[in-house]
Amino acid sequence: MVIKTALERDQAGAIGVLTLAFSTDPMARWSLPDPAKYLATFPLIAKAFGGSAFEKGTAYIANSFTGVALWLPPGAGSDEESLKRLFDENTDDSIKEDMQGIFEQMDKFHPTEPHWYLPMIGVDPAHQSAGIGSALMTEALKAVDRDGLIAYLESSNPKNISLYQRHGFEVIGEIQSGSSPFLRPMLRRAR
Repeated sequence: MVIKTALERDQAGAIGVLTLAFSTDPMARWSLPDPAKYLATFPLIAKAFGGSAFEKGTAYIANSFTGVALWLPPGAGSDEESLKRLFDENTDDSIKEDMQGIFEQMDKFHPTEPHWYLPMIGVDPAHQSAGIGSALMTEALKAVDRDGLIAYLESSNPKNISLYQRHGFEVIGEIQSGSSPFLRPMLRRAR
């Protein structure tokens, strides 16, 4: 399996893979249950959440866009203003307060010390269970370990927790608000 750093020209394909991968994600579909709205909005959310990884050289793609991981190095962050606007404009009024509660809780768990952050990783559903997610994690964690820093993520799908644990992440809490599914913040200690 070949994992390579994604270039700016790879962004559309990578965002497409993430849109497919998150189409059954509990949190993504709770917030955007209408399929048409999901397909129209999720690519913009993915770009706001981890899109600067392309500029930073910390976006990774697996063989022929079968999987993608968007990592943010120390000092880089998601476009939180755009994220909040996209969710506010596209989520049902009945969950807007719950969405705000989730963002507030995410802020409380997010490390304040220098760290690598994994806002998004996904594998095309047609290629899942083939080790692609693990290969993406292994490649990206080389940079994390080279820097001797911690890594952080929030798992929005309970099926993925074991993958993260195999790569040294530990669940450090739970994030939930109103009718939302659980997000599990996870931390990997410096090595």
